Amino acid sequence: MDDDTTASTLTIDFCGERHACTPGRTFSVGRDADLSIDDNRYLHRRLLEFEWASGMWWMTNCGQSITVGVATADGTYQAMLGPAGRMPLVSSPLSVVFSAGPFTYELGVILDGSSANPAPDAALPVSTGADTALSATLGATTFTPSQRLLIIALCEPMLRDGMAGASRIPSSAEAAERLGWPITTFNRKLDNVCDKLDRDGVPGLRGGVGKLARNRKSRLVEHAIMARLVTPTDLALLDAGQP
Repeated sequence: MDDDTTASTLTIDFCGERHACTPGRTFSVGRDADLSIDDNRYLHRRLLEFEWASGMWWMTNCGQSITVGVATADGTYQAMLGPAGRMPLVSSPLSVVFSAGPFTYELGVILDGSSANPAPDAALPVSTGADTALSATLGATTFTPSQRLLIIALCEPMLRDGMAGASRIPSSAEAAERLGWPITTFNRKLDNVCDKLDRDGVPGLRGGVGKLARNRKSRLVEHAIMARLVTPTDLALLDAGQP
């Protein structure tokens, strides 16, 4: 039986609102949960559960189709937690990012206690689960100035928020208009960006050999935010219309 008196404090941050998790009680996140983040029909009623067990905090993906991205604050380490996946939370702070329909969401996860490791030297451990994959330090991908602008344009809503929350991913037409590009130019550059990241081992950007993943823009935004490929300071480049 777990000794709850030694439990570290776990806090979930969403849109600036902080929710404390209590040992002995499972805390859920989803469309209809302890933390109801959005009335989005694409979002599971319960997507994530946090609980204290075996001397540490755990996060479980209890959804059926949504894969959740987890990264350390500096984006150095990333993990993908698929449906039925479960992972111990051993580093802090963490960024938890996932997409449902046209929206992308980000949660902040903060540990305060002996189980938290503020400077991890190893990849985030992930338990066995359906469609669960782990990626440690990914090689730095080099982008052309225009490719970088494309990434900034797709991430603009999340970067403007300045905090964990929910943001709608721009459509290809909206992002192309924001950049002043023809849609054909935007799609070609998006293909190139996804190809580069796919070659560097970023999962979810292609659906197989020669076949683009259906939700590649969502996955691209998730990775860019988690890996800190772009930050709010890059918005000035977008506003200036130049790299």
